[in-house]
Amino acid sequence: MELFGFDFQYPWALLLLALVPVYAWLRGRIGRAAAILYPDTTLLGAAGRPVRERAGRLRLFLRLLTAILLVIAIAGPRTANKEVEREAEGVDIMLVVDLSWSMMALDMSTPRAEVTRWQASQGVIYDFLSKRPDDRIGAVVFSGKPYLLSPLTINKIWVEKGIDRMHIGSIQETGTAIGEGLAMAVDRMKNIKGRRSKVIILLTDGDDNMSKAILPVPAAELAAALGIRLYCIGLGKDEPTVLPRFDTRTGQLYRDALGRTIPMQTINPANYVMLAKMAKIADGRFYRALDQAQLGRVYEEIDRLERTEVRLRESVVFESHRLIWVGLAALLLLAEIGWAVLRPRAP
Repeated sequence: MELFGFDFQYPWALLLLALVPVYAWLRGRIGRAAAILYPDTTLLGAAGRPVRERAGRLRLFLRLLTAILLVIAIAGPRTANKEVEREAEGVDIMLVVDLSWSMMALDMSTPRAEVTRWQASQGVIYDFLSKRPDDRIGAVVFSGKPYLLSPLTINKIWVEKGIDRMHIGSIQETGTAIGEGLAMAVDRMKNIKGRRSKVIILLTDGDDNMSKAILPVPAAELAAALGIRLYCIGLGKDEPTVLPRFDTRTGQLYRDALGRTIPMQTINPANYVMLAKMAKIADGRFYRALDQAQLGRVYEEIDRLERTEVRLRESVVFESHRLIWVGLAALLLLAEIGWAVLRPRAP
């Protein structure tokens, strides 16, 4: 039960407040009998009554208020300070994201807006990061060479900012090095101790044509040997797609005088057979994403599959405020006594 923003240790004591109006009513009806009876009291009615009545009413008011404060003090007013401890058995997740030129293809567009494959990927990655507060997440981006964008960290804002500052053309080496990108992610996870689950999510729209140190399938076998689960996502339509011209320094599309994109070359779809084989080797799953909506659903399913076990322990510490109410009641009692001594009296 709460009153005045306080919880009470003995809420049943507040029932005593019901006696206060009863006392006030009885106090108004019961008084000392008159010593002398007058046949007509109209002449005496004005004799000193205003001063004495006002003084008596104030004393009664102070007495009633003092009783109310004492009842509240008896009930034990207190406030609860709750402490919640989170114990999370989190998941370590490395995002391996394709940043090759083909990610500028516009087959993720909607009737209302042009959307490149990279823009669609950024959107779903941001949403995925926001749903994993208790996990450590890192990121590797690759084109012709892989680069570590972020080590495993609980700071999702850092990872998001890293993804945000990337654009197609950020990596000077052109091509697609899927194997080396995956191997870099595995290398960042191989020395992790403890019972945390380890997951890699690979997103690509092409076929490996630049890996030299380690090819995609052996990289997946290395992940499996270290107990790392691999999810592979093949992005884009299963047909040749036109790649528009763009500025590799800024990632902005070039347009003609009418505002239309300028075709540059035709690109082939991803190697879905290879991606499916890699996911199977590393005890994961393979997904196809033909458009932005499908890509979002893929990350949502991975989010459901890789759940983090979180245990909450709640402890409550109560802070008593009884002395405050007792102190207020004492002040009012002193005020009543002082008023009884110093109140003005009729002449």
